[in-house]
Amino acid sequence: MVNPFIRNHQYNLIKKQANLLQNACNTVSDPKVVEAVRSSTLTKIIDAFPEATELQKQHLERVSTLNRTEDFQHYLHTLNPLMLEFTQVTAAQIKKLFPKVKKLKIPDLVPIDYRFVTYIGWTDIASNRLFLVYEQNGQHIGIEGKFTPTNKKSTCFLCNRHEEVALFTAITKSKPAHASPDYYKAIGNYMCVNSEACNKNISDTTALEKFISNLYMK
Repeated sequence: MVNPFIRNHQYNLIKKQANLLQNACNTVSDPKVVEAVRSSTLTKIIDAFPEATELQKQHLERVSTLNRTEDFQHYLHTLNPLMLEFTQVTAAQIKKLFPKVKKLKIPDLVPIDYRFVTYIGWTDIASNRLFLVYEQNGQHIGIEGKFTPTNKKSTCFLCNRHEEVALFTAITKSKPAHASPDYYKAIGNYMCVNSEACNKNISDTTALEKFISNLYMK
């Protein structure tokens, strides 16, 4: 028996690569091209799991044997029980992550399927604030910032997909030595307005973790 080991962003990467291979199997007539795509697909998936055990790799490597559309669909379905859940949070825990925010708007947590969550994000339109909860090193981190709609589509810095975005600007938590009391530094990036869509697309957490690191870097 294999314990859950696939995180949401990794599952999204697998799904993306599997879809590329499926498309090649369905549309490309040259066997050499299909085999090249098959090899590339397997390499990218395995590379996303540098700490995978041999048994875990066996589950992942099955993608390289697939040909029919229904086989790919079944493969992705068999991975669902192997997905690691984002550690669930309660309304009370979220409030503790944002102690300085009065009348914090709490998102509806009931319908969330935590298997398919890389981060929890929501907006408070009344205050033009965006809130984000991420799990890092076994702990939840709360990030808040100004939310400025752009009313256009652009590339989200988190999922790297072309979606409707807003400018998310957060204040760093640290100050240089001997900085004046009113010193502050803001870091901004364009990110998806719809965090649910972003969670379905994100396949790499590097950008998110770098953003968090820059906010807390001393």
